[in-house]
Amino acid sequence: MLLRSITRSSSPDSTSLFFRFFRQFPRSYISRSSSASALGISGRNTRLLSTPEDAGRQLFLRRGFRLLSAASGGLNGQLSRLSVRAFATQPAPSYTGQDEAEKLGFEKAREEFISECKSKAVLFRHKKTGCEVMSVSNDDENKVFGVVFRTPPKDSTGIPHILEHSVLCGSRKYPLKEPFVELLKGSLHTFLNAFTYPDRTCYPVASTNTKDFYNLVDVYLDAVFFPKCVDDVHTFQQEGWHYELNDPSEDISYKGVVFNEMKGVYSQPDNILGRITQQATYQALCPENTYGVDSGGDPKDIPKLTFEKFKEFHRQHYHPSNARIWFYGDDDPVHRLRVLSEYLDMFDTSPVRDSSKIEPQKLFSGPRRIVEKYPAGGDGDIKKKHMVCLNWLLSDKPLDLQTQLALGFLDHLMLGTPASPLRKILLESGLGEALVNSGVEDELLHPQFSVGLKGVSDDNVQKVEELIMDTLRKLADEGFDTDAVEASMNSIEFSLRENNTGSFPRGLSLMLQSIAKWIYDMDPFEPLKYEEPLKSLKARIAEEGSKAVFSPLIEKFILNNPHCVTIEMQPYPEKASQEEVEERNILEKVKASMTEEDLSELARATEELRLKQETPDPPEALKCVPCLNLSDIPKEPTYVPTEVGDINGVKVLRHDLFTNDILYTEVVFDMGAVKNELLPLVPLFCQSLLEMGTQDLTFVQLNQLIGRKTGGISVYPFTSSVWGRDDPSSRIIVRGKSMVGRAEDLFNLMNCVLQEVRFTDQQRFKQFVSQSRARMENRLRGSGQGIAAARMDAMLNVAGWISEQMGGLSYLEFLHTLEQKVDQDWEGISSSLEEIRQSLLSRNGCIVNMTADGKSLTSTEKYVGKFLDLLPDKPSGGLVTCDARLPLRNEAIVIPTQVNYVGKAGNIYSSGYELDGSSYVISKHISNTWLWDRVRVSGGAYGGFCDFDSHSGVFSFLSYRDPNLLKTLDIYDGTGDFLRGLDVDEDTLTKAIIGTIGDVDSYQLSDAKGYSSLLRHLLNVTDEERQIRRGEILSTSLKDFKEFAEAVDSIKDKGVTVAVASQEDIDAANKERSNFFEVKKAL
Repeated sequence: MLLRSITRSSSPDSTSLFFRFFRQFPRSYISRSSSASALGISGRNTRLLSTPEDAGRQLFLRRGFRLLSAASGGLNGQLSRLSVRAFATQPAPSYTGQDEAEKLGFEKAREEFISECKSKAVLFRHKKTGCEVMSVSNDDENKVFGVVFRTPPKDSTGIPHILEHSVLCGSRKYPLKEPFVELLKGSLHTFLNAFTYPDRTCYPVASTNTKDFYNLVDVYLDAVFFPKCVDDVHTFQQEGWHYELNDPSEDISYKGVVFNEMKGVYSQPDNILGRITQQATYQALCPENTYGVDSGGDPKDIPKLTFEKFKEFHRQHYHPSNARIWFYGDDDPVHRLRVLSEYLDMFDTSPVRDSSKIEPQKLFSGPRRIVEKYPAGGDGDIKKKHMVCLNWLLSDKPLDLQTQLALGFLDHLMLGTPASPLRKILLESGLGEALVNSGVEDELLHPQFSVGLKGVSDDNVQKVEELIMDTLRKLADEGFDTDAVEASMNSIEFSLRENNTGSFPRGLSLMLQSIAKWIYDMDPFEPLKYEEPLKSLKARIAEEGSKAVFSPLIEKFILNNPHCVTIEMQPYPEKASQEEVEERNILEKVKASMTEEDLSELARATEELRLKQETPDPPEALKCVPCLNLSDIPKEPTYVPTEVGDINGVKVLRHDLFTNDILYTEVVFDMGAVKNELLPLVPLFCQSLLEMGTQDLTFVQLNQLIGRKTGGISVYPFTSSVWGRDDPSSRIIVRGKSMVGRAEDLFNLMNCVLQEVRFTDQQRFKQFVSQSRARMENRLRGSGQGIAAARMDAMLNVAGWISEQMGGLSYLEFLHTLEQKVDQDWEGISSSLEEIRQSLLSRNGCIVNMTADGKSLTSTEKYVGKFLDLLPDKPSGGLVTCDARLPLRNEAIVIPTQVNYVGKAGNIYSSGYELDGSSYVISKHISNTWLWDRVRVSGGAYGGFCDFDSHSGVFSFLSYRDPNLLKTLDIYDGTGDFLRGLDVDEDTLTKAIIGTIGDVDSYQLSDAKGYSSLLRHLLNVTDEERQIRRGEILSTSLKDFKEFAEAVDSIKDKGVTVAVASQEDIDAANKERSNFFEVKKAL
């Protein structure tokens, strides 16, 4: 999956704040796959498919549900707002293995105790190669390993990205097609992936099981240093690119996983802007600067890459002398070095450490302007689809830690919350729909600041640029509101105290922060030590005032900085089809240049590659990949301590867990009384609660008050089918967190948000609608598989229909209509928002969930009681019956894209299937074998997978950035035959079971444990049922696979298909299979 700098969000929020300074996730190509559990995904067991809004949804096995949230404070936001601090509750002991280290060939360069993460960090240098190793020891059981190479490209052929894919396709000790996939199948990993940055490539793994952890480490070390791909052109062709010709009479096409991945990237306007921003901001006096090209690969340039250059790049850069290696956790630090020495001792030193250095970019002498076109949909007023972004390279020299912290703080003050002045003024101007590409980027050699708008009319582009500069000047002249500064400071300190990385391993967050300096030969310890710079910054603000601190930063780094690049993106509806024609012309010329013998040879080579891709590894080869035994797996699930009681007649769930003096709470309201026609308004209702004011407080004051007193409040809808019940569970969840000593403030502010906010600000609501539409359109382009899945669910069950009304294509269509209606009938809309509130708020059906230590839970009860006493006894109106579904049909949703998202689904309960835990093992195995090999490896899609929502019975097939359409559907339909013909040995079955248990037992922090327990309660998932399903998982047999084929066949015969695809591909499909799809144009 391409995840390019999550933190540069178009909708920054209060949880992002500090983390623009402490980078939490790379501007990178996350090109392999973490397991569903590692990314915290439940309902969509994705491979290469995770979006920030998917994070934190692990519930019970993979019984899927839908969780709609634009809210920032929940688990939904944890992947996109990852912390970067490591975790340890006790100080780590002093390192005592110096003699052992010397014997193993390492010298200690430096040792420090990092109080911020209560860890002992030792920097070693391997004497023979010069490889540096950071060994961080503490009591965190979630152990992390990573090896990072400096890999600056000189062109946009995507060498680092393709190599990152390829090295995990077999190695010296593990000569399989893809050991990586075997690890996905049979490991308890909490993280398993690889990242390609513009200038480096990272290979991290994590696991709480020590034996499993070192299995992962060994496979990764062998993969990066001794990969098969440098001797196997087929791997290069598969992962990178190749000509494909099935028959000499047919047309030649390009295929390759990275090629199609990047086609998807270059189909998304926001991504295109991001790439142009990076390249234009750096490309100047030194055109060969690595940041002036695309390390991921431009689809136009990828076919220029040769196998010889590919091999040479590995030889030059994948050497210990060019590596930085990271260990973190509670494992034996001496054993770490013992494992490394076995690999590093095989190498001598290399000059690559010097030759791979990143050259600094000199600042421009004056501003520059670039105008580019992007592929836009033809619907609507095309003149109102411009984007404009201003970008500054902040310095050509490294910044000290205190300046970096101050700039991160400034970034949050200007853009980090809905009340932040630069963000607020831009959005309230009416000049654009949403922020784009905005914020500080500090993960590369030079920090960069950008701010822009999308959805801009062509005649307003200049006005946007002027407004940005005028607002920045005003902020420099007048400074920031005292309450805003206090709110930001409280949010930062709360985040430091909370130390919450969600489902992302804390040690990996720490590694990414350290490597951001280390990779440039700077101090790897410095980024981990923030206490003194933060203390100093607070003191400066207290003594000199915030204006004296932040105004000089705005003036120096932005207003008086000549290195400013303005980028205007102009919509061009024909661009996508034009690029397809250009590609087709190139391929036609290639074919015309070939003789009949050449064409026959190409067809033979195509078939040879396909045969190799689709031939499984022999059982004896699979045995070389290390794997746990079933005896290593606990027979019982992890239980969360849960006490069910009541306060003032309202059910309260209490989870006695250590939370470092933080209270996490959820208040849940039943949506059963909300009218069906009001459902599409619910997400906007939730946003309005947090971003409109009360009678006494403006929304800015309310936002600042929440920031000053709490760790954040969020409100969002949750909908799921419930196993064994016809009616769904549909709720509004209000989530909040604060220090225990601020619990009274937290519940008072929750009450204020729920009951005192007034729905009277017409212009702000209109902004919400425009922002939501822009987000949905971006999601449709970048995560079309999610739109397809929601659409199919809406055809197959009520819960799916409700969710699709609030977050699918129906919701996008509603937003288009609502934009006009806001001006025509604001009074009616305001009244509807109030009706939703009256239908929700009630003690009747309310549930309160709290997670903290026992003493804190007891001390908080009185504030909960006061909060509940203020709620109405019953909602207005009665229970609304809902039995709606979209009509069953095959549907194609047209968007401007170069790749497709293809789905097919059916309800297997309707065909007579009865739930058994083996279904989780089987569906995971289908994803990791049949669909991986046929849709991704052979078909060239970036991802192919299946998901079983055992709450509803819906079994779905989905593909991601897929060059095919009908071919992929044929693969889905062949799944039953695949299962019937399956012959798995005991080792393969054991791996499948262990991998499934890894998903079930995904690593969770305390807040996630309490939240997951709440969701299980809402969906009637008991601990007894969890134990039954676990037993069924552990006893899964080959017979279960064979029997499941019949259930899958029902999807082939009775399922529905939804594809998000280009007009050209849909027309071709309907021509091949007469009127197979009903067509809807979305963009």
